[in-house]
Amino acid sequence: MAGENTVSIKSVEELNELFKTTTYVVIDFYADWCGPCKAIAGEVERLAEQYSLPGFFAVAKVNVDHAQNVAAQYNVRAMPTFLCFKQGRQVAVNGHPYIQGANLPILKAAVEKLGALAKNAQAAAS
Repeated sequence: MAGENTVSIKSVEELNELFKTTTYVVIDFYADWCGPCKAIAGEVERLAEQYSLPGFFAVAKVNVDHAQNVAAQYNVRAMPTFLCFKQGRQVAVNGHPYIQGANLPILKAAVEKLGALAKNAQAAAS
C-alpha cells in the first residue's frame, strides 16, 4: 500500500507519466500477502519521506496483484523487488541491477545515491 510519500502505480500508463515528470524513480513491487514486503514497508515510506523531490526523485509502489501488467513488463517474479530508473530507463545502482527481498542496507544505499543525484540535479536546475 502506498503511503503519503510514495506514488501508487496501477497501470503502465501511470508509470510512464511518472517517468515523464520525474528524473529518478525507485519502484517497490510488492504484494499485500507478502511478509517481507510488510516488514520493509515502513522503511520504504521513511526513505521516500526523506529523499522525495517533486520532479527529481520519487518512490513508487506497484501492487503486483493489482497491476500485473506493470510487474510483467519488468519480469518481476519475487516480492519485494525494487527497480531503479533514471529518465525512464532502468539502471543499476551500486552494482545492483535490481534489489530482491527485504534487503534494507542495499535499498537504503541505492535510495541515498539516487536521492543525492536528484538533489544535485535540482540544484543545477535552479
